[in-house]
Parts: sequence; structure tokens; C-alpha cells
Amino acid sequence: MRIGIIGTGNIGATLARKLAKAGHSVLIANSRGPETLKNLANETGAKAVSAEEASHGVEVVILSVPFARVPLLKDILAGLKDEVIVADTSNYFPVRDGQIPAIDGGQVESLWVSEQIGHAVVKAWNNVLAVVLASKGLPAGADGRIALSVAGDDPAAKRVVMSLVEDTGFDAIDGGALA
Repeated sequence: MRIGIIGTGNIGATLARKLAKAGHSVLIANSRGPETLKNLANETGAKAVSAEEASHGVEVVILSVPFARVPLLKDILAGLKDEVIVADTSNYFPVRDGQIPAIDGGQVESLWVSEQIGHAVVKAWNNVLAVVLASKGLPAGADGRIALSVAGDDPAAKRVVMSLVEDTGFDAIDGGALA
């Protein structure tokens, strides 16, 4: 599968490593430009590109940016075809992200993300710390394999993301709808 990852912090970089190792074609992008991703690209076999390039010609775009920066992706993702799946790894941390009145008022984080980017999302890889994601993945069927919840409103898109969660070394469980 061709996957674009926007954001290469602890979570995004770990997903790039795991998904490339699982045989996926991975494009990686960050806010500092592709030239800053040379080492990660060399390590993983992923291709360093701009955020715009990471969202074109792919089947899945994984957003792994700080929550408050999600609105900055709207223009980049504006041309996404409906069939492109967007997986969101973010979590709202007011200490880091500042106050977001809609979330503080009770709006579900993932629904807010969908509104900000103008595209439906599937929520995944957000319920464990980066160190767990990096170090605790195990082969399918292994004793002690951890399960991660995947939530979304499109059953087909959710199944695709669940298969990617499995490829990263975790059992995927259906977390229901975004709301």
C-alpha cells in the first residue's frame, strides 16, 4: 500500500519504520522540509517529500502532528480524493496545544479534526505512548500482544487502518464510531 505520513516526531517516525518494514511504500513529510528527513529516509527506505507530495497518489495519509497544528493542514489536504483514507494519531493536550474552545466545550477530538481538514478521519495509534508503539509490537498471535482501538465512521476505511495497525505489531480492535 502507498502511505503518506505527515509528521515525523516520535509517533510518525515509528510508523514510518514499522510500515516500511511491513512492505508498504511510505512517503514521509514534516514542517521543516524533506531535506531534514534524510537520515530517517535512509534508515527506513521511506521517501522524504513535502507534505503536499505525501498527500497525493497515496491510498492512506497518516496525520501525526501536534493537535493544534491540524488546522494548518487544511490547504494541503484540500484536494484529497474521497477514497483516500486519513488516519489521525493526534491527541489534545491543552498544556502543549493551548486551549481549543470547541474541544473544551465537549466536541469529540476526531470530529474536530475532520472539520479542520475537511475530510473524514479514522482515529488510530493514539492510545499508547510513543515508546510503547516503538517497543511493544509483536508478531500476530504472539503472547502478550497489545490491542489498539481504531475508531471511524466508514467501515471500509476503518478495516484498512485496522490492517495497518496489525502491520505495526498490534491487534486492532474496532473502537466504534468517532463520536
